[in-house]
Amino acid sequence: MINFRVFMDKLRHTFYELVQRFTDTVSVADRLWDEIAKHYSARQRHYHNLSHLEAMRGELVSVTEELSYAEAVWFALYYHDLVYNVGASDNEEKSATLAQQRLATLGADHTFTDRVARHIIATKKHEWSPDQDTNFLVDADLSILGVSPERYRAYTQQIRKEYAVYPDFLYHPGRRKVLRHFLDLPTIYKTEIFRNRYEAQARKNLAWELTQL
Repeated sequence: MINFRVFMDKLRHTFYELVQRFTDTVSVADRLWDEIAKHYSARQRHYHNLSHLEAMRGELVSVTEELSYAEAVWFALYYHDLVYNVGASDNEEKSATLAQQRLATLGADHTFTDRVARHIIATKKHEWSPDQDTNFLVDADLSILGVSPERYRAYTQQIRKEYAVYPDFLYHPGRRKVLRHFLDLPTIYKTEIFRNRYEAQARKNLAWELTQL
């Protein structure tokens, strides 16, 4: 069983290290972290929560040396699901805007904040990007698709809880559309590292879920 306190400490420590690249004022890091923790700890979040961030953090740690502008990817990680409303279609855009605003308070320039925003918005459609850093972030976001069958089943249950407001006759067609979209792609993952790591199992998991809907 994962120790919640341990991975919370890792998430917080990594975030504080990022903020310290811009300011040594601890109160600023505290304020920004508290906002992130509050959003990702909302009661309605059964999957898109701090556990999701930690899983992505672990994936990105393994490819840090592959990133050209790692700091932008890391900030995008923390803010990519900051706004999460299952009934809205602009969560990523709103999350990106908030990230730009918060980074601006740290003194980050427009080039940096725009890069972070582009990474975040890319997690909406998970399409291939000419920016390989974006591809690594998107692949980390989709890594859950290629986990063990047991973990994948738990994930599908968590997602269903997040969409509990929708009855099955509405949820199932929408979910089938998502699954078929990924299965119809030439490759689900955009980077060779993640394709080698997760592609085969992801396709098995997605095909299995289709049989359950």
